[in-house]
Amino acid sequence: MILREKYIAPIREFYDSDLIKIITGIRRCGKSVVLTQISEEIRKKTDNVIYLNFEDRSTLSKISNCDELLAHVEKTRRAGKCFLFLDEIQNVKDWPDACKTLRLHDCSVFITGSNSKLLSKEFTKELSGRYVAFRIRPFVFKEIQECLEQQGKSAAISDYLIYGGFPMRFQFDSENASRNYLNDLDQTIVINDIVNRYKIRKPELFTKLANYVLISNARILSAKSIYNYIKGQFSECSVNTITKYLGYLKEAYVISSIKQYSTKAKRELNFFEKIYDEDVAFNSIRVADGVFDITHNLENVVYNELLYRGYSLSVYSGKQEIDFCAQKGNKKCFIQVAYSVAERSTYDREMGAFADIDNAHAKILITNDDIDYSTSTVRHIKLKDFLEMDDFL
Repeated sequence: MILREKYIAPIREFYDSDLIKIITGIRRCGKSVVLTQISEEIRKKTDNVIYLNFEDRSTLSKISNCDELLAHVEKTRRAGKCFLFLDEIQNVKDWPDACKTLRLHDCSVFITGSNSKLLSKEFTKELSGRYVAFRIRPFVFKEIQECLEQQGKSAAISDYLIYGGFPMRFQFDSENASRNYLNDLDQTIVINDIVNRYKIRKPELFTKLANYVLISNARILSAKSIYNYIKGQFSECSVNTITKYLGYLKEAYVISSIKQYSTKAKRELNFFEKIYDEDVAFNSIRVADGVFDITHNLENVVYNELLYRGYSLSVYSGKQEIDFCAQKGNKKCFIQVAYSVAERSTYDREMGAFADIDNAHAKILITNDDIDYSTSTVRHIKLKDFLEMDDFL
């Protein structure tokens, strides 16, 4: 497995801190691997390390509650600072009490948990002021390249645009096996985890909403627009229910959204959001006829890559919409994404979106074209080049 240094580096600054280090992210994005890699790094400096995986029944049968965990650590640890790694901690009864106690007894505590139990509001509620959280995501393209190079294989951008970057899928040789894995993962995350976690009383309605939202990635939606789509089939549906269900999908890291920024109102537009899938596989496995939505998946991939590189994003709504206003530190740029601008009408539309933007900030067009369409004011970056760059500004 590749070393995910991009995620480990900011965590490293907190190795000796008494704050509880929470590794967050969607199920099967690689949280446990990151936790293991951190523990292996720390073991090079000290042997006062305890690693417990509570998905392992043999571990959970012996340590199932707060008191048993505290007793085990006291019995096992050595003198001095103990580095404690607790994987899938939500399976331990009263785990917040255990973590809060351990941090007070010279333990540096690292935890992960299932998105259906731990990775939502419980952070703030149970550990307020006592934790620092780090978000892990599925592989971006450079990580996929590194992973497949270790296996003697090459990475294809087309495969990334369809089936995304969940790490475990790269253990399978066939597209069919990979798709079966992704279907099972989708059922677990999107349906089972959320329905059970929030005790959803209308699972059919929630499933309908989830399917609609996930196949509509990289589009501007609102609770009202989703309600208008669904209400004919579910008379008991309401806008409030839709809003609540969208919140569940966000808390489980299945989707995320960015606001529109209105240049006319000089403020964010709160009712409409552009929604993106955590991984484009959520779109593709819902395609029944094999005609994949590469255009929207490409924009979703660019979104995921920008987040990975530390940019904060919004949709710029001027005379025309621009996909991303991206900012990081004192860097700011405007980015338009299209599959191709080979057709004149598409070229005019995409380039025209930059018409009312001054030249104080970079204007960038990202497409899958091989031809360079750069102008004196707009920089065209080919998708392959963008995915392989460390940074583009």
